[in-house]
Amino acid sequence: MISRRNVIISISTAMLALAAPAAMAAEPIRVVASFSILGDFVKEVGGDRVALTTLVGPDGDAHVFSPSTADARAVAEAKLVFVNGLGFEGWMDRLVESSGSKAKLVTVSQGVEPIASEEEDEEEEGGHAHAGEAGHEHGHDHDHAREAAHEHEHEEAGHEHGHHHHGGLDPHAWQSVPNAKIYVANIRDALIAADPAGKADYEKNATAYLARLDALDAEVREAIAALPKEGRTIITSHDAFGYFAKTYGVEVVAPQGVSTEAEPTAKEVAELIRQIKAEGVKAVFVENITDPRLIKQIADESAAKLGGALYSDALSSADGPAGTYIDMMRHNIKTLSAGLSS
Repeated sequence: MISRRNVIISISTAMLALAAPAAMAAEPIRVVASFSILGDFVKEVGGDRVALTTLVGPDGDAHVFSPSTADARAVAEAKLVFVNGLGFEGWMDRLVESSGSKAKLVTVSQGVEPIASEEEDEEEEGGHAHAGEAGHEHGHDHDHAREAAHEHEHEEAGHEHGHHHHGGLDPHAWQSVPNAKIYVANIRDALIAADPAGKADYEKNATAYLARLDALDAEVREAIAALPKEGRTIITSHDAFGYFAKTYGVEVVAPQGVSTEAEPTAKEVAELIRQIKAEGVKAVFVENITDPRLIKQIADESAAKLGGALYSDALSSADGPAGTYIDMMRHNIKTLSAGLSS
């Protein structure tokens, strides 16, 4: 006959056995993402296994970001620091050095085919450059971009990326969904290397998210295909959509270069207004991270309408129209379609 005391011991033992896995569960690994779009990718892949700090938050401009003491502390305590690379975070090397961090720096754009920045094209060609049609070599072949990428790899550590040229490269590679998939794969691999016990979770999360990105890519292509071919010129605040242009077959022109710090001249603005009038561009678009006054001036003087706000270098707040990367791309393509088709 089983005594009451033995029953209680058995139940207690079973309860301890059930509780053991939770007690033994590893603490989330501390990771840092440089800006909000990248933070969303890390969150999707990392899930509950990561404790994420994002340095440049919603609607923040990474081009002019100034890290705080709290940012330095987060970097110092992190196991991994995820950065875009391609010269986007000119402040990151100084932040890592000043924090004394031993974190592994993961460049998520590794493997992306880089394109040259508009400023670089203009310097070499002596004229106004555009982000061109899909299949176009963005002013010249990719040998120059590869050379610039090679030089950037040697200059990244400790270099200040001066003159607002981002090392001659356009850093906004995430604006192409196929490139976003490269980012996600790099994040997955880095998390697995840092936390092998979470391999199954990271692979499952990444696979599910990559499938959603495939569906998103198809949505964008379908929306662009529905636009008249002669009406696929996009005028926006700064040159953040070169990869979008190359991947999806549109032309993008911006008064500012790839950095929001670069101010256009009066001559450049006048030339852009003449182009808008000559090509019959229907709409111009502001961006969430830039001062809208210049684009509003261009709209007034060219008779083009304001087509709404695009999200380029940052997400919106969680309750806004672009709280995630997928929401951002959907918002942008809907805004572009409405502005260019009406």
